[in-house]
Amino acid sequence: MFGLGLGETVLIIVAILLLFGAKRLPEVAQGLGKGVREFRRAMKETSDELKGENEEKKPSGTPPSGTESH
Repeated sequence: MFGLGLGETVLIIVAILLLFGAKRLPEVAQGLGKGVREFRRAMKETSDELKGENEEKKPSGTPPSGTESH
């Protein structure tokens, strides 16, 4: 997981528990989950918009590769 070993992962979890406390941890996790969902939704919307722009820019009648004039 991201190049972290078991010891580093446990240390990070313990540090988070000490910073936020066991009672507040579910709230923090819920807020983090909402943030990740919002980020993914925004990325998908942006990607869809870019794909739509690319499709609009494509020429509708491109000549075959052998009929180009020089």
